[in-house]
Amino acid sequence: MSEETRGHPGTATYLIVAAFLTVLTAMEVTVFYVRALKPVLLPVLLSLSAAKFALVVMFYMHLKSDRWPYSAVFLFQLFFAAAVIISLSLLFATFLGSP
Repeated sequence: MSEETRGHPGTATYLIVAAFLTVLTAMEVTVFYVRALKPVLLPVLLSLSAAKFALVVMFYMHLKSDRWPYSAVFLFQLFFAAAVIISLSLLFATFLGSP
């Protein structure tokens, strides 16, 4: 048995990860409709989206079994995009005023 075959997850593992992704998506939708969370809506949605992105990249793209530089390429882009979004949100909030 080769190392690639032995380390490959089974169907149950994929279903568990899909269930986690479903729960994260449901949390995103729920957070959007809960009025009490409006002041922290952006950070919560960014965190949940980042968790989903990292889970998909690390698991479904099989980067969890590759060397770390491959994962770093995708995760760096995630952090860079999050920094741009947060910066633009703060910029618009500063100059246009909070709604």
